[in-house]
Amino acid sequence: MKAPKVRQKKQFNCLKKAQINQILNPLFSSLNFSQLKVNLFYLPLTFFLVLGLVACGGKSPPASLSNNADSSRQDSNLTFFDVTLEQADEVGKPLWKVRSKKAIYTKEKQIGQAESPVGELYQDGKPIYKIQGDRADIEQDGERLFLKGKILATDPINGIILQGNELEWLPKQNLLIVRNQLNGTHKQLTATAQEARVKTREQRIEFFGGVVAKSVDPQMQLRTENLTWLVKQETLISDRPIAIDRYNNNKITDRGRGDGAKINLKTKTATIQKNAQLDLVDPPTQIASNSMTWDMKAEAVETNSPVTVLQRTENVTVTANQGELKIPEKVVIFRGNVKATGQRSQTLKSNQLNWYLDKKLLAAQGNVVYRQTDPPINFTGETALGNLQTQDIVVKSGQSSSRVVIEIIPEDVD
Repeated sequence: MKAPKVRQKKQFNCLKKAQINQILNPLFSSLNFSQLKVNLFYLPLTFFLVLGLVACGGKSPPASLSNNADSSRQDSNLTFFDVTLEQADEVGKPLWKVRSKKAIYTKEKQIGQAESPVGELYQDGKPIYKIQGDRADIEQDGERLFLKGKILATDPINGIILQGNELEWLPKQNLLIVRNQLNGTHKQLTATAQEARVKTREQRIEFFGGVVAKSVDPQMQLRTENLTWLVKQETLISDRPIAIDRYNNNKITDRGRGDGAKINLKTKTATIQKNAQLDLVDPPTQIASNSMTWDMKAEAVETNSPVTVLQRTENVTVTANQGELKIPEKVVIFRGNVKATGQRSQTLKSNQLNWYLDKKLLAAQGNVVYRQTDPPINFTGETALGNLQTQDIVVKSGQSSSRVVIEIIPEDVD
């Protein structure tokens, strides 16, 4: 990798000839001139800085540099004005460019510092991010660019803006890190976190630490500790516990949570995995399953895993092998081994059941068995319709020749 270059428009700090020789002689004595053509690509940043000083001609050096008693210390700090610092790879393609009104090179630390830097980050020779900050630290080997204070990094292609207090660019790893009070904005998504890691070649952003992300369409907010944003796929992924709030006219309508989730912003669907749960605000209803798909556009929730639904106001619980919630209609459809249980242990079993939440009505089909304990009685038939909480259930035999079977259970007599 080539060493960083410095292009200087104006130069005010000049050195005496003796001071220049003091810096240049050790450098040239260490060069192998038989391989000078190749090694020029690897000269340290000091060499480029000194060339800028030699160009000063016969100007008198400032007093701070002409103090012979302290020349070794002062010669190690070189100041430049109106400079452009560049870094290229081994074949000459740019990795980054930084422009600054003032830059200081420290010989002992082999690092350059630029004030109020503005520049670009490159990948494959093309600019991918525009950057600016209060200060830039540039290592001599060109492996790393570090910016501090009020950082702003802009992706002009995808329209992503990242703000924070620290920025680190590792061009060999195609990795951009923005940390310390991170705030990211995009037309599709906004996010706050402790840190963001941008894998530029994959167009993948990973948010870490106290992540809060908001999307405009669908209108939702999610909270987790680790969130991955696949920019091109318009997908959010988390393998950590996550909470999702969906809004309508800035009011929460339902809340989802689980141990992980995958959210497609384009199709407006969220797949919640492991201990998935969804809570409706009106009516207050909870749906729990191992995995469920939440279609925010159609306002529907579906699960092919065993599901449990609790209606708090009625204190009725329904379990089944599969379930589907249609939020606008406020109806839950259950399939396979359905069992509804009321507050007084009354039960209704069937192959399929539709639960109309706002009407407090259950409609069961297939192998219906209704049982209550007070008074003790059983009904068996093909269909059932009624309110489980009030024990007002009508059981029918259906279209077949079968009849409703009524079983009266006598109370134990002492």
